[in-house]
Amino acid sequence: MKILVCISHVPDTTSKINFSNSDAEFDTNGVQFVINPNDEFGLTRAIMFQEQQGATVTVVNVGQPDTEATLRKALAIGANEAIRVNTVPIDGFYVANQLAEVVKNGNYDLIIAGKESLDYNGGMVPGMLSAILGYNFVNSCIGLTIDGNTAKVVREIDGGKETVSTSLPLIVGGQKGLVEEKDLRIPNMRGIMTARTKALTILEPVSGEASTKTVKFEKPAPKSAVKMISPDNLDELVSLLHNEAKVI
Repeated sequence: MKILVCISHVPDTTSKINFSNSDAEFDTNGVQFVINPNDEFGLTRAIMFQEQQGATVTVVNVGQPDTEATLRKALAIGANEAIRVNTVPIDGFYVANQLAEVVKNGNYDLIIAGKESLDYNGGMVPGMLSAILGYNFVNSCIGLTIDGNTAKVVREIDGGKETVSTSLPLIVGGQKGLVEEKDLRIPNMRGIMTARTKALTILEPVSGEASTKTVKFEKPAPKSAVKMISPDNLDELVSLLHNEAKVI
């Protein structure tokens, strides 16, 4: 079984976020980047398939040379090889088209992507990829087993879980729960050294245009100051909740 894991290169949540060019561009200065958490769950599940069923695992990223450190980490975790499509990921549809070309040329049985990335939270790419390729698609995946050409997938739905069966080739949008957090892999020294010798292929992008345009970024409004009310002054509390907070 050949597995392709799509990897997004996203800012660490502890990084301080700023914007430049009149707030139209994300400022990467001083920002630490990591594997998108939803993708990391998918990568770990793929490595389990590798260990248990002899699958080969390839990781792919659409990005520029600065994303290679993230791909090398995925190789250190256990992926067999990596691919970087040498272009700026300008929007979800553009990224999906680049990934579709990789899938077509690689003849993969299973494509695991995060259901959304931590930076833009668009949640578009896996579904668009399945539409372009005509592959089966299951989103919000929290459980996945493969038996021959058949996949059994557990997905999160409102108020519960749903189990579906489908056939390969298959695209899944994974999330937290696809593996337990305790099962996430941390690269060890042997993995880091081995990653240096694994293939990292650079592909040039196929032609395509962005379907969306970023106009401006805005940070969330700062939290307002806390107003303390004496526990004996219920009238004032009720008045503030009614007139200022407008919650009653």
